[in-house]
Amino acid sequence: MTTTPPITLQEELFYEGGPAKGDLILNLVFGITLIGLPFAVGAIVRALWLRFRITSRRVSVTGGWLGRDRSQVTYSQIKEVRAVARGFGAWGDMCLLLNDGARLEMRAVPRFREVEAFIKERMDSQSRSSTPPSGFAVAS
Repeated sequence: MTTTPPITLQEELFYEGGPAKGDLILNLVFGITLIGLPFAVGAIVRALWLRFRITSRRVSVTGGWLGRDRSQVTYSQIKEVRAVARGFGAWGDMCLLLNDGARLEMRAVPRFREVEAFIKERMDSQSRSSTPPSGFAVAS
């Protein structure tokens, strides 16, 4: 009796790592003042425990206290991508709006323009593969 090996789907890794280092540096500099101290603490927590993993199939974000929270979304779940430049455009914050109304926020994403383009490209390819061919009626 022969057994077939399980089918594994290949994922192409686009980015894996933590937040932008410039975010930590800039917030530590502002942390010298009393007003900037909470932002410095937030940047330290992000640098220690926030991790992004963006592949050809999904976006994963691990964060929270001691890195215990994990969120994963596939490209078919994403309705819209919003990005805002931070640190003079060196990094940015992104918000993935999901089909069910939920949001996945990613702060201090390095190379955020490339990441945004990659996600949008995958979203487009997912939507093209899920739409029926033109010329065919869709039964309701």
